[in-house]
Amino acid sequence: MKPLLLLCSMFMLLSGCASQSDRGLECGVVSGYLDPDLSQDLYRAVVTHLDGKPVISKPNYYLSTGEHTFTFAELISAPSLKVKLAARMPKDLVIRVEANRRYHFAAKFNTNKNYRGNDSKFWQPVIWLEEAHECELPVN
Repeated sequence: MKPLLLLCSMFMLLSGCASQSDRGLECGVVSGYLDPDLSQDLYRAVVTHLDGKPVISKPNYYLSTGEHTFTFAELISAPSLKVKLAARMPKDLVIRVEANRRYHFAAKFNTNKNYRGNDSKFWQPVIWLEEAHECELPVN
């Protein structure tokens, strides 16, 4: 009886360790490679910083689960946009990354009024599409 109890205890301990390890590799993906829907006033954006650190913009960011702060620069080319270059400031978006999800980002052009001069409220970073996507962080 004792060997069986010991064997069951070891099995539960090892399976708990395995599932804990697997959770450490869970990830989600934040992406900017799809062309957003211009009919919804969505434009491309590029990532300049991730969690406060400068990055080179790339199509996909494989990230651990949890909150991550992205800094975006918009690439809005709408002819109606008349703001000065100084108004085209980067903006932050906090994304709660969940396991096996992909989040597509864009710059949302706020068309509710005419923006001119130094008014930086003409846009905001958004997640415009979320989808299931298998993801596992590489083991270092």
